[in-house]
Amino acid sequence: MRTDPTDTGGLFVGRRPGTAPTRYGAPPERGGRGRRRADALLAHALLALMVVLNLCFWGPIPAGALWVASQVQYRTDSVSWGILLGFCALLAALFAGLAVLKRLDRAWILVRRAAAVDQRGGVLGRVFGATAAICGLAFAFWFLVIHGPGSVTISGNGKS
Repeated sequence: MRTDPTDTGGLFVGRRPGTAPTRYGAPPERGGRGRRRADALLAHALLALMVVLNLCFWGPIPAGALWVASQVQYRTDSVSWGILLGFCALLAALFAGLAVLKRLDRAWILVRRAAAVDQRGGVLGRVFGATAAICGLAFAFWFLVIHGPGSVTISGNGKS
């Protein structure tokens, strides 16, 4: 009888369906030097694509949803419809982006394993955290220094 919580998904009664740990086979055979270099380059390209897509979550996607909301409000003359469809567009774009990122993360793991790296986990969480920190710091700098409430020289809040 297995009662270890790591074997049973945190429960002492048995494992829930779909929660079994991922078991990887033996690391693949090492390819030639050129093949490993090509796989490493492809892994870097996938990682860069993941970073770019993650950065889109913090600017272009919300701006696009605001544009959709403004167009709906302009064409229907209804603020409520604009807000509703803007939020729907935002959620659809964010969930679609997350689905693409999850697929890219799985592909990154496979490419890293093909490059003879014993890669067992993805990088999506770290990429998302890094882009959130970078965009948060950039927004804080913009808000507090460039256009902030105390900025007189740039924002035009001072007297001329």
